[in-house]
Amino acid sequence: MATKGNNALHKGIPKLKDAFVLIVKTEWNKNIVDKLESGAINIFKQNNIGSKTLIVPGAFEISFAIKSYAESNQKKADAFIAFGTIIKGDTPHFDYVCKAVTDGVLSLNMLLDVPVIFGVLTVNDEQQALDRVGGKQGNKGEEAAITAIKMIALNKKLKK
Repeated sequence: MATKGNNALHKGIPKLKDAFVLIVKTEWNKNIVDKLESGAINIFKQNNIGSKTLIVPGAFEISFAIKSYAESNQKKADAFIAFGTIIKGDTPHFDYVCKAVTDGVLSLNMLLDVPVIFGVLTVNDEQQALDRVGGKQGNKGEEAAITAIKMIALNKKLKK
C-alpha cells in the first residue's frame, strides 16, 4: 500500500451478503486514526458491509483486542482491521512497537480463521501520516476496507 491511490485495488470489489468487519483502532494519534476509520466506514457503507469499532490505548494493544474479540461471544467477524499510527521519534521505541504490531497481526493471520488487515501507518513524521489519510497518498483506510472485502470473499471461496 505504498503507492498513491492503488487504482487496481478499487476494481472488482466483490458483493458480499451479511459480512461484518471489526475495526480495532488506537487512541494515540486520534486525528489521523479517525480518518483511517472514516475511510473504511465509507467503503463499507458503499458496499453494504456491517462494521463495529473497538478502541484500544495504543498500537501494541491491537493484537490482544482482536484475539479477545475473536474468542468472545460477540458477533462473529468475517475480518478484522487494525488501525493505528506510529510516528518515529528520537528513540528505538518506534522500531520495537512497529515490529511487535506487525508480528502480532501476522500471528493473528496464522491463528484465526478470518483475515486480519494491517492498516497501521508506520511513518517518519506526522505529514507522512496526513498524506495517507486523504492527502496525496490517498486514504489507506479505504484501501484496508477494500482489502478486507476482497479477503472475506477469498476466504469464503476457499472454505466451500
